[in-house]
Amino acid sequence: MKLGIVGLPNVGKSTLFNAITQAGAESANYPFCTIEPNVGVVAVPDERLEKLAELYTSKKIVPTAIEFYDIAGLVKGASQGEGLGNKFLAHIREVEAIVHVVRCFESGDIVHVEGSVDPLRDIETINLELMLSDIELLDRRLQRSQKAAKNDKTLAVEVEIIQKALEVLEAGKSVRTLELTDEQQEIVKSFNLLSSKPIIYVANVSEEDLADDGNSNPHVAKVREFASTEDAEVVVVSAQIEEEISQLDVEERKGFLNDLGLEKSGLDKLVQASYTLLGLISFLTAGPMESRAWTIKAGMPAPQAAGKIHSDIERGFIRAEIIAFDDLVAHGGNMASAKEKGLVRVEGKEYIMKDGDVVHFRFNV
Repeated sequence: MKLGIVGLPNVGKSTLFNAITQAGAESANYPFCTIEPNVGVVAVPDERLEKLAELYTSKKIVPTAIEFYDIAGLVKGASQGEGLGNKFLAHIREVEAIVHVVRCFESGDIVHVEGSVDPLRDIETINLELMLSDIELLDRRLQRSQKAAKNDKTLAVEVEIIQKALEVLEAGKSVRTLELTDEQQEIVKSFNLLSSKPIIYVANVSEEDLADDGNSNPHVAKVREFASTEDAEVVVVSAQIEEEISQLDVEERKGFLNDLGLEKSGLDKLVQASYTLLGLISFLTAGPMESRAWTIKAGMPAPQAAGKIHSDIERGFIRAEIIAFDDLVAHGGNMASAKEKGLVRVEGKEYIMKDGDVVHFRFNV
């Protein structure tokens, strides 16, 4: 899973990236300190793996991972080459979802590129640049498709969808707001439009606003109201606090979060929101060698899920032996005991995987 972190300069974007990836991207109080997209691979927190490793005395734990791309701060006119321009818009096209960091804190020490804190203005600025870039791309695509449609009638559907997308964009709305059939969604997906990508708005707040999840912050309220019009996710974090958390070991982090009255770190909340937004779940495998999590799309049948481990397992799929994580733990990892209770299921090719399934695939090639 690839997520691109975007936002105006000096909104806390690189600070947040540094904290959640501990990759050390340069962070400074001036625009464009991120010149190339920094890439950080983050292990997805999953406490279930630790329990499985304990039950099976696994030699190692292998969590699933997310790639975060820290894209340089965009400014008004980026689609026309302002600031560092189109170069960074191209980087965003490579990601599956956009994490848009919005400044929702006041500070005299950190200069805002627009001179004041106004999250809706900032969102509009970034979204406009993404939409203008999409309009330029679709205009070129429309000319080619209209010409080719004279000899290929199947392209008529594509032409119709491009025209519909352009109408929405020119009305100042993102393509993700379009209501489309599954077939039309696949066509739009092939265009790789910036404004069609799922989006998470990260409201970057001060430490004081974390305890009530930003509910008393009027800036956050505006972000949530806007996000509801796009069916987008909103996550409230303090990039500064995340930076402090990243310096601590696992046990110290728990104590630090408790002192702040928080159940989860910003990273945990961001990962959860990403999974929800993209419709993802994790199934688990466990044994003496390793306990491991595998990320798949919700609704995926067992054979395709097996293919995430190895194509041979999907090709030679026979059946899947599955037990729910909670049931396995309740029986102390004793599969024989769990089988006696009827908790271990034998599933075939039609079985749809569920989050937390602990599975052993049987196959023959």
